[in-house]
Amino acid sequence: MAEQTSSSIVIDSSPAAIMNVIADFPAYPEWAKGVQVAEVNEMGIDGRAEEVFFSLDVPPIKDEYTLAYDWDGDREVTWWLVQGKMLKSLDGVYSLRDLGNGSTEVTYRLALDVHIPLIGMLKRKGEKILIDAALKGLKKRVESL
Repeated sequence: MAEQTSSSIVIDSSPAAIMNVIADFPAYPEWAKGVQVAEVNEMGIDGRAEEVFFSLDVPPIKDEYTLAYDWDGDREVTWWLVQGKMLKSLDGVYSLRDLGNGSTEVTYRLALDVHIPLIGMLKRKGEKILIDAALKGLKKRVESL
């Protein structure tokens, strides 16, 4: 990933339980801010999605796009843009680190680019908004299950 934004949060749950929520794409509209639709296009042999279509509306980003996923057990998942309308690229990673006390540190790294010209500072701000909303939503969802 080139220029990227990163943030972390501690969630009171196991890496496996957190990764199960991350992998449950049809439920994203219930907890992931701005996600209107998340439909799995292709499943992997491990039972986790390899390609997912999204409809997103989080100002200033409104787009329909498809992401490809690569899973490393309950340790990490990476994704990249297959196609989008407004988005030119969208690369991300969730890294999970078991803290050994029933909680897990989740780090989210994201780099995005759009077809309309934006200065770097605005891109980083957009990434930060998306990351913070995603981490807070993920924490709330996992800890409520």
